[in-house]
Amino acid sequence: MKIKYIILLLILPFLLQAQNRPYRVGTTTASFLEIGFGSAGAAMGDAYVTMARDISAIYWNPAGLAFMEQSEAQFVIQPWIVDINTSFAAAGIVVPDIGTLALSFTFMDYGQMDVTTVDFQEGTGEQFSASDYAFSLGYGRAITNWFGFGLAAKYVGSNIWHMSASAVAVDLGVTLNTSFFSPTDNREDGMRIAMSISNYGTRMKFDGIDLLQAIDPLPNEDGNFGDVRGKYDPNEWELPLIFRLGIAINAMKTEKHRITIATDALHPNNNAESVNVGGEYEFSDPAIGKFMLRAGYKGLFLDKNAAEFGLAFGGGIEKYIMGNIALKLDYAYRDVGILGKVHSYSIGFLF
Repeated sequence: MKIKYIILLLILPFLLQAQNRPYRVGTTTASFLEIGFGSAGAAMGDAYVTMARDISAIYWNPAGLAFMEQSEAQFVIQPWIVDINTSFAAAGIVVPDIGTLALSFTFMDYGQMDVTTVDFQEGTGEQFSASDYAFSLGYGRAITNWFGFGLAAKYVGSNIWHMSASAVAVDLGVTLNTSFFSPTDNREDGMRIAMSISNYGTRMKFDGIDLLQAIDPLPNEDGNFGDVRGKYDPNEWELPLIFRLGIAINAMKTEKHRITIATDALHPNNNAESVNVGGEYEFSDPAIGKFMLRAGYKGLFLDKNAAEFGLAFGGGIEKYIMGNIALKLDYAYRDVGILGKVHSYSIGFLF
């Protein structure tokens, strides 16, 4: 039965192929919220909604915060395409009998760009910058040793030269441990099911002095109408709402070795449904620490005209360096199709 389930888990994404049709592509803002932050999750092809049990869970699934065994701080540097820089920092404190409290900050810097106009298409000599950011405050708690929930409230902001926009949103998630297909007959090693809803919130609308323009409401009539102050009225834009449903099983679990296979199904509000698949191998030894190898694929069967994704892989180590303080290092390599290859570097501390 275990072998049959593993096979079913692997072929399930193929059954969704007929459902994939581009939908509302390019109709949401703050797209940086869809990138994926945390090298461990990125290396598994973003198939991480069930796997997140560290501080990066504040992004993937806040319910994972409930199963953190130690307090943790994590910093992620992720150079993105076309010289865009992204970074992520988070910290969480485990409070016994209360839960885990977490805080995160995500920042995306688009760098300096030349100002161009119709009359000065080579540039006016000025430069402008653009950036996106999000602050999140999360909480997760395990009701029992097999069920946990979490939520995160976030403030999202965007700046383009002298204009800005903001929104507030919440993330919700649950994680369930079952006794099914447990290689050790322990419930904690059985199949995990998780669900999360990300970026459910208000719309964003840009405002600022760059929207002010001098207009002539009566161009065909004489009079002092040429310098009337006008202002563009941009539309409001939704945030990228993402519903994730994931399943993970341990294909093998011994005292020192573990192999986990995970599958996430995604239903976004700005694209077709897609599937992420990934796997993780872990070697654990109290005297050495932990060593992980990961691989996955993001956007399985997603129409290439809608998005560019592909293979991902990476690894990580976890080593206690002093008492209960441990150092975590993770790396991920991601294929973004014709947009190139990107890397993600994470450093974390358990305390």
